[in-house]
Amino acid sequence: MTPHAAARIPQPTPVDAIFRALSDPTRRNVIERLSRSPASVSELAKPHEMALPSFVAHLKVLETSGLVSSRKVGRVRTYQLESGPMKLAEDWLETQRTMWARRLDRHDAYVLMLKKDMTE
Repeated sequence: MTPHAAARIPQPTPVDAIFRALSDPTRRNVIERLSRSPASVSELAKPHEMALPSFVAHLKVLETSGLVSSRKVGRVRTYQLESGPMKLAEDWLETQRTMWARRLDRHDAYVLMLKKDMTE
């Protein structure tokens, strides 16, 4: 890859990690569960039929994205939801929604203008 080609590849941003973390149903389920209260790894893993190391990998993705944080007391690691990253994703989505609403409004106005011109 040439240096110029590498310069054109967008670098991952925090919002990319958030959407990557939310792209998996297991991780979304963990987020939903943590929205009620903090929980231990074993409590979070219980409803999922997978090996614990595989489940812990999901928790690591969530923690790396900043969506959750953990603390260890003795032998128990407890996870809790962090609100900041979810707000970042929400803001990004709102920006996209606003942009597309404006584009579609302009498109609608253009189509109406064409219809009016055709009937005259």
